[in-house]
Amino acid sequence: MSDLPVLPVTFRPSRTRAVLLTAGVAIFAVITIVAMLLEQLSPGERVSFILTGAILFGMLGMLSRPKVVADESGVTVVNIAGRRHLDWAEILQVILRPGDPWVFLNLSDGTSLPALGIQPGIAKQRAIADARTLRALVEAHSLRDPERSPGEHQG
Repeated sequence: MSDLPVLPVTFRPSRTRAVLLTAGVAIFAVITIVAMLLEQLSPGERVSFILTGAILFGMLGMLSRPKVVADESGVTVVNIAGRRHLDWAEILQVILRPGDPWVFLNLSDGTSLPALGIQPGIAKQRAIADARTLRALVEAHSLRDPERSPGEHQG
């Protein structure tokens, strides 16, 4: 498996992240400038304008968080409001079907975990390549796991 990337490797929707963070900075800047230029606003109203801009920036920042980090110990999935580390043996399948908003990981406990760090939104081909790479990493590491049966890693 010489095509596999060197670990650790991080998958994230870079273009989406750039758009969200740029929009957040722009919104915060515009709201702050407007708050300072409107002379009829009291200091409290100015602060509330700026606080609103900061909250909007924070929300867009949270939306830009998702990533998937693969390292020797397993995969860490960081979604909008949570983070979960999975051992390689816990991941049975990496799935990205046509129309899916992001990758899903089928886990050994019978659940499925969305991995928002790989999403086809703006960069569909990149997401497909990232999903294939993560799938190959899962398969390569499952082959080293003697407790997993050979059929469990197919996806």
